[in-house]
Amino acid sequence: MTPAEEFAEFASVMSPRLRRTAFLLCGDWHTAEDLAQTALTKVFVSWRRIRRQDAAHAYTNRTLVNTYLAHRRLKRTSELLTASFPERAAQDPAPETRMILLEALATLPPRTRAVVVLRYWADLSVDQVAEVLGCSTGNVKKLSSRALDKLRVTLGEAMAESGSSSMPVVEHEPGGSRHG
Repeated sequence: MTPAEEFAEFASVMSPRLRRTAFLLCGDWHTAEDLAQTALTKVFVSWRRIRRQDAAHAYTNRTLVNTYLAHRRLKRTSELLTASFPERAAQDPAPETRMILLEALATLPPRTRAVVVLRYWADLSVDQVAEVLGCSTGNVKKLSSRALDKLRVTLGEAMAESGSSSMPVVEHEPGGSRHG
């Protein structure tokens, strides 16, 4: 039997067990399938060096755990999977409101505007924005707070001038900008 055939037999036996183990690690069957396949791919690369069958099982399980941990490190900032959709879809604001909001954003300096867009449009955390912009989290919080204060004033005046009764929502974090 060739090494490739040996591995194919090993993989067919090990695959269901790896998927179950991966599911217990990550809690998602699709991710578990990906993790198991990635682990088996890594084991295949090293298959000729693995001599004993019991070592192959241990090596494969360790590879699966390392793959899972690496996957978690990479996905720390990813989206949160849920079993249901949000209660309702967000409604697009009126075109006039969008124009006013875009004009208000244009009054912000570029770095401050980047903070607002990354925090409140791209929904990044303070730490993520600081990493993207290459600055401290305190600087992100300060710029965010000042930008929101300026936007409230600018949008309040602009909405009053336009005669619009609905103010666009620019939410500020609970407890002020000191939390991140």
